[in-house]
Amino acid sequence: MTSETTSAPNFIRNQINEELEAGRQGKIVTRFPPEPNGFLHVGHAKSICLNFGLAEQFGGDCHLRFDDTNPAKEEQQYVDSIKEDVNWLGFQWTGEVRYASDYFEQLYAWAQHLIREGKAYVDDLSPDEIREYRGTLTEPGRHSPYRERCAEENLELLEQMRAGKIEEGKKVLRAKIDMASPNINLRDPILYRVRHAEHHQTGTTWKIYPSYDFTHGQSDAIEGITHSICTLEFEDHRPLYEWFLDNLPVPARPRQIEFARLKLGYTLTSKRKLKLLVDENIVDGWDDPRMPTISGLRRRGYTPAAIRKFCDMIGVTRADSGVVDIAMLTHAIRADLEDNAPRAMCVLNPVKIVLTNVAEDHQEVYEVPGHPAREDMGVRQIPFGRELYIDRDDFMEDAPKKFFRLTPGKEVRLRNSYVIRCDDFIKDDNGEITELHCSVDFDTLGKNPEGRKVKGVIHWVSASHALPVEVRLYDNLFTVEQPDRDKDADFFDHLNPESLVVVQGMAEPSLAGAQPESRYQFERLGYFCADRHACTDGKLVFNRTVGLRDSWAKIKKKG
Repeated sequence: MTSETTSAPNFIRNQINEELEAGRQGKIVTRFPPEPNGFLHVGHAKSICLNFGLAEQFGGDCHLRFDDTNPAKEEQQYVDSIKEDVNWLGFQWTGEVRYASDYFEQLYAWAQHLIREGKAYVDDLSPDEIREYRGTLTEPGRHSPYRERCAEENLELLEQMRAGKIEEGKKVLRAKIDMASPNINLRDPILYRVRHAEHHQTGTTWKIYPSYDFTHGQSDAIEGITHSICTLEFEDHRPLYEWFLDNLPVPARPRQIEFARLKLGYTLTSKRKLKLLVDENIVDGWDDPRMPTISGLRRRGYTPAAIRKFCDMIGVTRADSGVVDIAMLTHAIRADLEDNAPRAMCVLNPVKIVLTNVAEDHQEVYEVPGHPAREDMGVRQIPFGRELYIDRDDFMEDAPKKFFRLTPGKEVRLRNSYVIRCDDFIKDDNGEITELHCSVDFDTLGKNPEGRKVKGVIHWVSASHALPVEVRLYDNLFTVEQPDRDKDADFFDHLNPESLVVVQGMAEPSLAGAQPESRYQFERLGYFCADRHACTDGKLVFNRTVGLRDSWAKIKKKG
């Protein structure tokens, strides 16, 4: 893939460029290393675009590696979804998919090496005791009473742990670094834990699993990664990352560089919290269109190009730049679909119009562009007859002065068709308007009426040709910009009760062949996507991607 949206200058690109120009660096090798414990979200998209974009710009390689060190939280479905998401975004990793579990034997051998060097030991302290002995940010830690075990005993105990002879929580392997270090990560971190759990790649082969910190840097070194790009929360882990590289006979020395993670307004980007939304049935799975997951954005109608553009717009910075306005994301997809989505008419809240001066058997067919600026999108056929549907919101019985739609005695133009006038209407026993009676000015097709100005234009569909469609109107899942900002509050308290409204609408017949994930602008309404799961056996379900109004573009223009 080649995309200018993945090559904007940033501090990491500038550093690599300087290294290359000075001859301090050869071929660039990056990696995208997700943990397979959930679906990827929009924050991961930023990392994907950065890592694959660096490799692309500098003619290097980018690996896809799963850091699969915790079998209790990992599943094959997450592995599969991550591979699909990366491909869908337009990227292809170098070589085969890699797994940290591919290196478990080598990591175990390096753990033995640390023991022989007197730099690791098996500890019998309980998890609570380990936390207590570790100390605090203002107080140093204390040495474990098991810290000075001899190498032979430690090696034997480690073998027993591996063989499954030790219960979970009874023993761990720890590095022997510095219990008084101001960086708590260096206070004898855990290297291995006993876990009698089946692993999605290695099955029941292993009874102990390495920690993320022990696995990550060594996996980078094994793969010859030159630049280990990660988010700022790993900055305090960098001294530990480098300690392992300094104290193990690794074949390469990657360099860790941190950047600010994405914080998006009205959104959560914690996999743990997103999993809670799924587990508590707040949303309909990881790919619910209200979720900020890549698969959720895809199902809602976002395009790979729009997501890559958004990542380019927000940039890559060293410092935390705060919460990104979600309007930037909607701007990116709106700009993409404005240029690339064909047009159609759909009435979301139908009310019938009877054109009283049109014969019952009258039929016309208008040929209109599929897109007003794209001849390559061809034309579509719009039938017209005596009975139509318009949106209920386009009629008002007692309208204010600036209501330029349909009202008794006033005229409006049907899009791509005639000017009509409302002459009468019918209500049911509950006072609900059930039918409008209108008349057509047949001398207004393609031209303005003589001697009067008609300001309003409304969309419509022919009643006898209309397709029933289910339309899912999605909005932000939360009502506040930072739903998890208050640590003492429950983010569930900020759920938007109107994040999904389902309506039964009527659409023009050109949508009969809509394929899953096909995207359209419903004229005057917004952009919609045929649901990738629900559009089967002739059923048409459309998800609202975004409305037509672009508030971010207006804000940017004012700035």
